[in-house]
Amino acid sequence: MKVAIIGLPHSGKSTVFVTVTGTSFDPYAAPEIRQAVVKVPDARLSHLQSLYNPKKVVHATIEFMDVPGCSLDDVSGQEQWRRLLPDVRQADLLLVVVRDFENASVPMFRNRIDGRADLDVVWEELIFADLDAVTTRVDRLEKALKRPTKTHDQEKRELAVLLRCHEALEANKPLSTVLSNIDDRRLVASFAFLTEKPFVSVRNVSDDNLHAADAWNVEYLSDQVALSAAIEAEIAALEEEDRQAFLDELDLKDPARDRLIRVCYQACGLVSFLTVGSDEVRAWTISKGASAVEAAGKIHTDFAKGFIRAETVAYDDLVAHTDFKGAKAAGKVRKEGKTYCVADGDILNILSSA
Repeated sequence: MKVAIIGLPHSGKSTVFVTVTGTSFDPYAAPEIRQAVVKVPDARLSHLQSLYNPKKVVHATIEFMDVPGCSLDDVSGQEQWRRLLPDVRQADLLLVVVRDFENASVPMFRNRIDGRADLDVVWEELIFADLDAVTTRVDRLEKALKRPTKTHDQEKRELAVLLRCHEALEANKPLSTVLSNIDDRRLVASFAFLTEKPFVSVRNVSDDNLHAADAWNVEYLSDQVALSAAIEAEIAALEEEDRQAFLDELDLKDPARDRLIRVCYQACGLVSFLTVGSDEVRAWTISKGASAVEAAGKIHTDFAKGFIRAETVAYDDLVAHTDFKGAKAAGKVRKEGKTYCVADGDILNILSSA
């Protein structure tokens, strides 16, 4: 999964990126997209490691992309934003950071502090970018359909879908509300529409407002998180053994990295299944509702082609009965076929003819 962190200048966007990825940041460096791959925290892997003592442990990963903030109030900023759009479209989820804290030393956007209004500014830019792409394509299709071509039927279907998209965007609705049909999504997949992607807001608040910030009632949001990027950056910079005391003092269960990754997984509808053995203990990311044969294909395409069955046990059942052998003796290990719906934390052993 790839997550694009976007936002207006001075929102704390890059601080959030540093906090989540553990990278450094030079505020004086030329603005450019920065990327970093982060391991998905999973305490289950540590326990399985102690059971199997594997040669290696492999976490699931997320790639975060820090997109430079653009002012949008001048031609230069608007042009910069348009140049960045192709990269932003490659993301699976958009994480927008909005400023909701006072700090006289940090320049304000439009001379105000209004995170809710800033959220709408960013959303309107996403709507406009998709509308521009749709309008351009509709114009070309309408001209093309005036003359017979070999692709006439497909272009006619595409036009019908795009006209529905145009209507939704004009009404300020995300394309995720009209592209619910898998065939429609495939037909326009090459556009990588921004408003079709999950959209999560990170409300960057002051430390004294950490638990007082009320959730916003925003229809186009997939989810929202309130945090203090400055405080979270301090926590991330601490040694591992010192972090929990700081978190406890702030009445926080987890650091920002863990909370944001969890929200990203939920917004994208993702879960993790596990494989174990003396060679490797590993977490694999799949879509919620994926079948056993799809999980097999995630491990190796040949496993899906030659799929026979999957032996599976829930992680909690394995722990409750010490190990796989104990869970099997207790009748907790099941034999499942191709259509079995894999659950988060399932430990799978794929039997395949490949």
